[in-house]
Amino acid sequence: MTSLFKAPRRAAPFVLAAALASTSALALAPTTALAVPAGGYADLVETISPSVVFIEVSGQAAQSGPKMEMPQGMPEELRRRFEQMMPNGDAPAQPVQGLGSGFIVSKDGQIVTNNHVVEGADKVTVKLSDGRSFDATVVGSDSMTDIALLKIEADVDLPAVTFGSSDAMRVGDEVVAMGNPFGLGGTVTTGIVSAKSRNIHAGPYDDFIQTDAAINRGNSGGPLFNNAGEVIGVNTAILSPGGGSVGIGFSVPSDLVQTIVADLADDGTITRGWLGVQIRPMTAEIAQLLGYDAPKGAVIEAVGDDSPAKKAGLVKGDIILSFNGTAIDELRDLTRAVAETDPDETADVVVLHKGEQVTRAVTIGTLAAKEA
Repeated sequence: MTSLFKAPRRAAPFVLAAALASTSALALAPTTALAVPAGGYADLVETISPSVVFIEVSGQAAQSGPKMEMPQGMPEELRRRFEQMMPNGDAPAQPVQGLGSGFIVSKDGQIVTNNHVVEGADKVTVKLSDGRSFDATVVGSDSMTDIALLKIEADVDLPAVTFGSSDAMRVGDEVVAMGNPFGLGGTVTTGIVSAKSRNIHAGPYDDFIQTDAAINRGNSGGPLFNNAGEVIGVNTAILSPGGGSVGIGFSVPSDLVQTIVADLADDGTITRGWLGVQIRPMTAEIAQLLGYDAPKGAVIEAVGDDSPAKKAGLVKGDIILSFNGTAIDELRDLTRAVAETDPDETADVVVLHKGEQVTRAVTIGTLAAKEA
């Protein structure tokens, strides 16, 4: 059985790989510190497991590359042998299959999973824990947060889970993960919230929950629950030297997931705000000169032509300290704050301009796909 997994990222000798098998890793984190239920998690798992689904996808593999040009005058027999051994860009793409996890969020069949589970799929099949199988439609997906929304049609109401507050989770809270690792079917694991707001450089809106609940390939898209049986994260990636769980997994927080899912359910697309600047971190030297204890804010390196920033008077060298009331301590603070602002809304942007703190009123634009 083939596992589908997100392209790994290197970090020292470790590999950051998406957990894409067909079982789940469950991390249980309550909104308040709770002990492991007396007798274990069996009652909780029995209640929530019918809402966890397994996802099979099929599609066409990308062609291996452009056709290799052979030297002029190569003997025909040698040319034929080389063509048999070398990748041929003109050869038809081969079918591929993959597995992932997901969970039902509405009685009428809306299902949340990862974008990388269904990206490029020609066919998506959802299997429920009771054995029923349905063809699924991809309502919409968002590569920047790695969240996708699917829809299946059933003749009865389906068991749906509810979202809890990821912001209310604390480091040390217990969590439960469920999914389909390595195609083994429904699997449950437990652990704690190891850290919050992790930036693993997977995208511009990184804000992951880190957990030590075992998550493996095939768990991608599966839910991370708290002790109340609420989804507080979507299992998405692992840090691992060999592709298996070493106790460092990452989940997209539910507070972000709910926003993305609501936007996708509306029209299948994501609408984000756009400021139109290129930014870089403040250096320690600049922070010292300005009298700051540590670097903060976002330094504008360039301002786009005809952008909201340019129209508001922002210029290269300005340092953005806050955006619409949100303090900008690091670059992703600004990225998220702008993205979450509705287009055409006016935002107050506090900048340090030539040593003077000033406020600019910026009418936010709409982020186009090519700008994403």
